[in-house]
Amino acid sequence: MLPVVALVGRPNVGKSTLFNRLTKTRDALVADYAGLTRDRQYGFGKVGPRPYLVVDTGGLAGAQDGVESLMQSQAMAAIDEADVVVFLVDARQGVLTGDHEIAAMLRKQTDQLVLAVNKAEGLESESAAADFYALGLGDPAIISAAHGDRVSALMEHVLDLCPAEDDSPEQPTQGITVSVIGRPNVGKSTLINRLLGEDRLVAFDRPGTTRDSVSVPFESGGKHYTLVDTAGVRRRGRVREAIEKFSIIKTLQSLESSNVAIVVLDAREGVTDQDVSLLSLVIERGKALVLTVNKWDGLDADRRRALHDGLERKLGFTEFAPRHFISALHGSGVGKLMREVDRVHAAACRDLPTAALTESLEAATTAHPPPLTRGRRPRLRYAHQGGRNPPVIVIHGNQAERLAAAYRRYLINHFRKRFDLKGTPVRLQLKSGKNPFEGRRNKLTPRQEAKRKRLMKHVKK
Repeated sequence: MLPVVALVGRPNVGKSTLFNRLTKTRDALVADYAGLTRDRQYGFGKVGPRPYLVVDTGGLAGAQDGVESLMQSQAMAAIDEADVVVFLVDARQGVLTGDHEIAAMLRKQTDQLVLAVNKAEGLESESAAADFYALGLGDPAIISAAHGDRVSALMEHVLDLCPAEDDSPEQPTQGITVSVIGRPNVGKSTLINRLLGEDRLVAFDRPGTTRDSVSVPFESGGKHYTLVDTAGVRRRGRVREAIEKFSIIKTLQSLESSNVAIVVLDAREGVTDQDVSLLSLVIERGKALVLTVNKWDGLDADRRRALHDGLERKLGFTEFAPRHFISALHGSGVGKLMREVDRVHAAACRDLPTAALTESLEAATTAHPPPLTRGRRPRLRYAHQGGRNPPVIVIHGNQAERLAAAYRRYLINHFRKRFDLKGTPVRLQLKSGKNPFEGRRNKLTPRQEAKRKRLMKHVKK
């Protein structure tokens, strides 16, 4: 499971700015206004030596009622859930009474605590840190979240305090891990029960029944799987209970540790903005994907056509993923799901030989040459595999990094069709420079070289 790092402190000390810096996004609202963050933000950390989840919380102000008290209860829940807590203070304001109160509370709540003195740009480290030793939390880290100063060093220290990835006891092989995710009450638990053939999970017609991620190993067709039922992820504005908030963290952790994601949509509600966000997240994390539309039974022809139109209009970016229309309650269409899981997992882990990739690249560029960029046409020389799950294809050439976005999509679709990569995102890495395989082309076997020449001759015709 990914470690969880929580950011806490008084209002307006820069927690949201640090969150944006760590996630390399602008997801958290940032302004010079105390108390702007009233809800929690969570994202995947991208600064530091290893992956993690980072949580931005509302400011701790000690209020006993109203909105501020809800903010404080949410921050306390974040502290309980986190592996490490980063306590932010403001170097410009110095130590305030509220900082002493928060420090005293944090000492009781957690052993894994790091003090970070923010907004220290332009200040000497020793002078910025001097006042904050009075909090009794050891040596403070001096940073500037806005400018990125020493943020990487901070996260190296923070992640050293998190459990190591190999600290957990070894588990027996559990086959393909499949996360079943979606909005609340779309039928995730019912679907897993149907796949298992028994009522192993609580299924109830009320959103939020599943509060945590539940892993269920099972066997089908002689193959081993682990199905993970996750809490429903609803729009941030509708997430109110603290326990439900951190169900979302469990969902994100489960997604990150899975091989395949089955995303469940509700046919009767159509495609919502939250469905689009969830699917975008799955693709961003590089997970093989099976798109499942539940509660399909009972819809009339007009509503089915409208749903198909919504899928095409809003989910065009998922066209690479197989789609299944099912009824988890009655079992129709469910029998094919695990075969599809096998297919997309195999595609995500497929070996792509360098000779075949280069041959396919030549065929693609011959059929449709790259468009001119700044008056010159990029020349793509060869390709090789740079990773699996998801497949990464590295293309070398002259001005390769200047390829237009539309041409990159064309290449991805070409490779997807050529190597049967349905159901998995495909990443392109473009590199310019000298071909290290220059002069070594004859390493292809005579049979491979003859096949390549026949293909190129056919393409030119």
